[in-house]
Amino acid sequence: MDIEIIGDDTYGNEAYVKLFDDIMSDLNKAVLIDRVQLTLEPATPLFIFSIVLRAAPSAKTIGDVSTVRTDVGGVHITITQERYAPDILKELWARYGRKAVYQQTRFDLDVTGAKEEDVNPIVVASGEDDRREIMGAIWRTMPEGIKNRKTLISDNVITVIATEEVLLPEMIERGRQVHKAMGGSDDV
Repeated sequence: MDIEIIGDDTYGNEAYVKLFDDIMSDLNKAVLIDRVQLTLEPATPLFIFSIVLRAAPSAKTIGDVSTVRTDVGGVHITITQERYAPDILKELWARYGRKAVYQQTRFDLDVTGAKEEDVNPIVVASGEDDRREIMGAIWRTMPEGIKNRKTLISDNVITVIATEEVLLPEMIERGRQVHKAMGGSDDV
């Protein structure tokens, strides 16, 4: 993840880079992010956080995040992307019941009565979940007292414009310019 800072406060800039990186890493979202531009103007006050995701978030299915094979009496699932394990369990329990889902290890499951072609397409995470979590992480990174925010989203670019004061048209326009420079659409 490449982070660019625009701002005059050297100490504050370094602290924001670390805070932003730590929060995204803690949420396992850093792997989804390609580039970040943080504009920090506490004197104004104006904060513009723009993120370019590696790809536009899309829904993830059990087949996308694990290996599924037909087994005696059902299917065997080996989870290959750990972060989806709780969601896989939740969806399998909802569909087949807890008694039909046997968890051998943290990442190996047997589902009695299930068919491979029925399990593979089960959605365990929507792309909107990733966007929502990333936006929540951005808001946690911003300073206390931020009351007004405007979020711009297009494809794989998310830009948040924020201030403690009134969000002026020229602030929104600056945010739009950053959004466009980062590869976002200018019609947001």
